[in-house]
Amino acid sequence: MEWYGGAEATVLKDKKELRRYLRVKRFQDVVLSVLALLMLSPLLLVIAAAIVIDDPKGGPIFCQERVGKGGRRFRMYKFRSMCIDAEERLKELARYNEMDGIAFKMKKDPRITKVGAFLRKTSLDELPQLVNILKGDMTIVGPRPALPREVAQYGWYERQRLKVTPGLTCYWQVQPNRYDLSMNQWMDLDMKYIRERNWWLDWWLIFRTVKTMLHGDGV
Repeated sequence: MEWYGGAEATVLKDKKELRRYLRVKRFQDVVLSVLALLMLSPLLLVIAAAIVIDDPKGGPIFCQERVGKGGRRFRMYKFRSMCIDAEERLKELARYNEMDGIAFKMKKDPRITKVGAFLRKTSLDELPQLVNILKGDMTIVGPRPALPREVAQYGWYERQRLKVTPGLTCYWQVQPNRYDLSMNQWMDLDMKYIRERNWWLDWWLIFRTVKTMLHGDGV
């Protein structure tokens, strides 16, 4: 499957090596998330203000329950990119789902605000998850955290995603027009990362994420 690209894989060979990798990964998560929050704080304030000005009916931060490693649930933070009644309107839009399988994705989702469309295109809506990374709920690189209703429909293959800490970015996140990928392709990318994760692959995905954000390739 050559369509997704990627760094040359170096599979971690034993448990000792894996533990060392995970310790370094956690240290890296804390340092980078703290630096990012400090450096990006002016941008975060501007985004928060823009969201409230665009849609003053709600606050700038959206909290949603997600499922992490081992099935543990946590509150994930995002910049709000939808109207405040987005969850209630999901049922009426279910028939327009453009993603096969258990996830809901819709390119021209009417619930998305004007500012929210820009935030999603550039992936800036994900920046508050740096706080989740500091808390240990998430890591910088790993499969995206799933919703409880999605996990409830997981089979044995998809449940392998719950063996690792969910991440801010992953193979799927850096794909051009990622919403065009099928659910099976998305899951295959996550399994590829779980099998091949290593320090070099993590940094390759971090740099690709920055490039994707700058080019606005998220949609």
